[in-house]
Amino acid sequence: MNNELQTTNYERKMRTGFTLIELVIAMSAALIVVLVVGTLLVSGQRSWARAFSYAYAKPQLDAIGSTITFGSFGRKANKMDYKLYKIVGNKFVVAVPLVNPEEVVTGEAVEFHYWDTDLDADIMKTSIKGTAYALFYLDGDKLMLDTGPLPPGGVDAAGHRLAGENVNTSTLAENVTDLEFSHTTRNIEGDGKGCMRINMTIAGADGSTPTTVTAATLMRNTWP
Repeated sequence: MNNELQTTNYERKMRTGFTLIELVIAMSAALIVVLVVGTLLVSGQRSWARAFSYAYAKPQLDAIGSTITFGSFGRKANKMDYKLYKIVGNKFVVAVPLVNPEEVVTGEAVEFHYWDTDLDADIMKTSIKGTAYALFYLDGDKLMLDTGPLPPGGVDAAGHRLAGENVNTSTLAENVTDLEFSHTTRNIEGDGKGCMRINMTIAGADGSTPTTVTAATLMRNTWP
């Protein structure tokens, strides 16, 4: 009889299942896990959206484009014949060392000279320093680029920027608040060592953090 009673009680326990309190506790624990995971997903999505917006904002794109363009023209330029300018009024004045034969000289514009055609016997003369030029300069709050034939180059003898149908002008960056080009000279005439640097600040969109551009390009060509 006792054995039958114990068996009956055991079967009842096996058929009982979860109590209401146990179900509530389990559901509460699951809900907490869902809330934590949901919070993490939402936070991650917002962080990703902020990073995406920052990376693809116009100041960032302008900074990347300016750096690539500056480096591209600089690498193919003639390091024996390029010009760093200071802009005085509306004139481009060649920047030269003030005291020492070797010092860092800064300016607001730079003109690279390079070859944009196949080399041949007519071009390979010591009097020819390149066949094209690229002039980087600040116009208001915009970083501009002029490209054209050499000669005549980007600036005339009076210090004025040349324009005309042979000159292509493009805007590389907008909302530029600060722009400086610099190089280290090797003599009193201001000849450089073949490396030109750019430092530029672009205002952030809607009051966000400004974008700073710091880059350098090594001119690889030497002629004559």
